[in-house]
Amino acid sequence: MFGIAARRDPAKGGRARGGPAKSGGPATVVHAVNVARVIDTIRGFGLVIVVVTVSLASPRPGSDSVHGLAIAVALAVATAAWITWLLSGPTGGRRRLSLVSLVVMGAAGGVLAGLSPNSPAVAVGCAACFSAGVRLRTEASLAIVAETIAGFLIAGLITGAPAGALLGYPFAFAGLWSVALTRRQFAVRAEQAEQMLAETRRAREAETHAAALAERARIARDIHDVLAHSLAAVSVNLQAAEGLLASETLPADNPELSKAIECVERAGTLTREGLVAARRAILALREDAAPLPDQLASLAAQYQAAGDTAINLTVTGEPRPLSEQAIQVAYRTAQEGLTNARKHAPGQPVTLALGFEPGQVTVAVENPLPPVGSNSPLAETGAGAGLTGLKERAALAGGTLEAGPADGIWRIDLTIPA
Repeated sequence: MFGIAARRDPAKGGRARGGPAKSGGPATVVHAVNVARVIDTIRGFGLVIVVVTVSLASPRPGSDSVHGLAIAVALAVATAAWITWLLSGPTGGRRRLSLVSLVVMGAAGGVLAGLSPNSPAVAVGCAACFSAGVRLRTEASLAIVAETIAGFLIAGLITGAPAGALLGYPFAFAGLWSVALTRRQFAVRAEQAEQMLAETRRAREAETHAAALAERARIARDIHDVLAHSLAAVSVNLQAAEGLLASETLPADNPELSKAIECVERAGTLTREGLVAARRAILALREDAAPLPDQLASLAAQYQAAGDTAINLTVTGEPRPLSEQAIQVAYRTAQEGLTNARKHAPGQPVTLALGFEPGQVTVAVENPLPPVGSNSPLAETGAGAGLTGLKERAALAGGTLEAGPADGIWRIDLTIPA
């Protein structure tokens, strides 16, 4: 009866209920499971079980004895802290509330386990130790584990808890905490991997965008050199031919001559219109590569929108048109400086300065060095060839580039003739 798979009867042409749906049939809707909600539900059931079992254990909470009254108080405090812990998330504005609830739950849970060692009251302290290990830094979570064990031992020794519980429960608290630390390490590594992936994706998008701009500039140059120049030359020759055909030395009553003049005039008009269209196409292609201050403002806005770094862009001097090579070198320098600041000094403010000086253009990127001992997950990424490439670009443009730390500030200075 059990375990027999449903099969299709060929005579009836039916389809097995457990088999795959035919092509073209209604699609099966798969609902995503909210893992966080399932975990919170399990934790809520755990609280109910602890309250019920502790209430039924001996001695019962609220009995006439001092022991029972202490269990009732500890159970009430632990229950309130557990509910607060469920309602507060690990991040966001409720982070402080979550920390306070874990501290209270650890202390109350340890005392409750010592007062009622024969019930599942130990689950409160275990939950506090495990959650602290996952959510908090090692020092803070260790403090919660220590207070949980201390509360349990004090209450257990006063009430005369069994020796097995006095020895075993502290190891349970510490063991769950160590497991939580391992889980936290995996979570931190996963977050760092996501950050590195996002940085790599943004860098690839920036390179693709720069390559597209370079390709558009190349196409614009080709159109200008080939099409625009050719049309301009044709227009000049057509005007010269029109002038020769309209010369007074040629008979004016020749119909073929009049037709030739009309064709030359029409060709000249079409050529001038084509020249205007070619210039419009060149301007459209080179639109993204024009004013350097606008490019740097857009670049700073992109980097500031992608993270929590404050970027201050300043432009001094009177902006003027620059060569394509100068724009590319200046843009690349600013891009590399912002990327290095994000990788090696995340969260530190960055100053990006563009200066139009007589005969030259300067670009400066500076940010405070990160505190000693700080660790950035992206600091080890990259091959370290970015600054070398920038110096080579600056040299090809006839300029210089200097980079390095000074007085607690990392600074990149570019100077190119323009």
